[in-house]
Order: sequence, then C-alpha cells, then structure tokens
Amino acid sequence: MIIAVDGPAASGKGTIARALAAHYHLPHLDTGLLYRAVGSGVARNGADPDNEADAAAACAFPDTMLDDPELRSEAAGTLASRVSRHPLVRAALLERQRAFASQPGGAVLDGRDIGTVIAPEADAKLFVTASADIRARRRHLQGQSRPYDIILADILARDTRDSGRSTAPLRQAKDAALLDTSNLTIDAAVRKAIALVEEQLKRNR
Repeated sequence: MIIAVDGPAASGKGTIARALAAHYHLPHLDTGLLYRAVGSGVARNGADPDNEADAAAACAFPDTMLDDPELRSEAAGTLASRVSRHPLVRAALLERQRAFASQPGGAVLDGRDIGTVIAPEADAKLFVTASADIRARRRHLQGQSRPYDIILADILARDTRDSGRSTAPLRQAKDAALLDTSNLTIDAAVRKAIALVEEQLKRNR
C-alpha cells in the first residue's frame, strides 16, 4: 500500500505522514530531506543553488546524510526550495523516491509531487494545506528566532517557487483528498487523515 502526502511548507504534512506510517506499520520517507541534502551540499561546496549544474553535482549524497539534524533548519528548507526547481535535480532524485515507494509492502511518502509524479498510482493521496498565516505562526512557535513577518515572507516565497516551477510543481492531484489543518489540533488532523485514507482505500478495493 502506497500513501502519498503532499502539501506546502509547515502545513503539517510531515507530522501526518509519520502518524499514518505508524498507524499502518509502513516505512516513511520525507522526500523534502532529499532536496534539503542537495541544497546543503551545494552550500557546503560553496556553489550556487540557483545554478542547475552546481545543484545537480550535489545529488550523489549518501543516505547517512539524511540523518543530519541541520537539514531540518529553515536555511536548509530555503536551499531545498531553490534547488528543487531544477529539472536535472528532480530527475536525479526521481528513481530514489520511486524505489522507496515500490518496496514490498508499500510506504508512506510526503513531499510536493508524490501524488502527481513520484507515485501517481498511490492507493491513497492526501493534499495537506493551511493558510500562510497559520503556517508562519506555527514556525514562529516552534522556536524560530526570526520575526514572524520574515517567516511569513519566506513561506510565501517558497510557495511561489514550489507552485510556479516548470517541472513537477506543487499542486493537488485530481484524486487526492484535501485536508486543511488551519483550525485543527495535531490529534484532530491525524484522525481526519486516517479517515480520509480509509475512505479512499474502501473506494479503491
């Protein structure tokens, strides 16, 4: 069983994907970490994340790099959004993600193009979203040292980059269930996510 969870930054998709993986006893991949690893690699090389060749050169990183806590930083998130616009980068990481999705028993993957590009055949798809204001406030409450206005501007800029790129833009798959977490607690969002997945599984049986 493959479950695809897509959505913009700070929407709650990662938390929901991890909860779904635990509920259904499936392995989970935060595909955004792959792009964060590429972006961080570009930065460590002193290269330009907006240059496609520089970004593509950083795609051959070891899986152990995904355990680096630095990849969870806002700086790494911004770098990820910048390198993810490059077709060569997306092509380089495509099979890595598809191999994870197609492993025996299935998997849960979260990102921005799982239901549309990586696993369009997924058994269940969710598009998790929330208002930009709510998402910025969540980041601010998570201990971000930057002012709220700066966080909000960064989220809006990332939304524009992610939805406007020519290759695999952020968008809701036609057969994905929409889950707006703006006014939901974490527990309520997880319960709703499980219910939506169950509805899709029953419909697809």
